[in-house]
Amino acid sequence: MAAITDPEVRDFLSAGTRTAMVAFTGADGRPLAAPVWFVVEGGQILFTTHNDTAKGRALARDPRVAVCVDMHAPPYAFVQVQGHAELSDDLAELVRVATAVGGRYMGADRAQEFGERNGVPGELVVRVTPTKVLANLDVTGH
Repeated sequence: MAAITDPEVRDFLSAGTRTAMVAFTGADGRPLAAPVWFVVEGGQILFTTHNDTAKGRALARDPRVAVCVDMHAPPYAFVQVQGHAELSDDLAELVRVATAVGGRYMGADRAQEFGERNGVPGELVVRVTPTKVLANLDVTGH
C-alpha cells in the first residue's frame, strides 16, 4: 500500500493543476462525487468548501471520504486516498489554505486574491487524513 508521504505519490499529487474528485455520501445514502482544487500538506490532502454545499453538509454528517486524482495521458496514472475528513472554520487557517490552493491553480500573482475571496465565514478547510492510499503511477506498464 502506498502513502501520501511516498515521494513519487506526493510528487504526482502536487504536480501541475490536476483536479481531485472527492467522493462522499449524500444524506439519502447515495454516493456522490465533486471536483476540487487541493494541496498536499504533510500527510494530508487539504481543500476548501462552503459549509452549505453537498460536500460540506455530507462531510459534517459523515467524515468518510475518498479522493481520486488521475492523469489523462500516457502513461496514465492515478492516486486514490481513502480517509476521514476533519472540518475547520478557523478564518486564519482558511485564508492560509485558500491562498495556497489559489496559488497552485491560478498562479502566485493571484494567490492572495483567491485566499481573500475564499477565506471568509461560511467556508471550511477540509483536511483528509488517509486510512488507505492506492496508487498506480504507470497504468500502461511502460
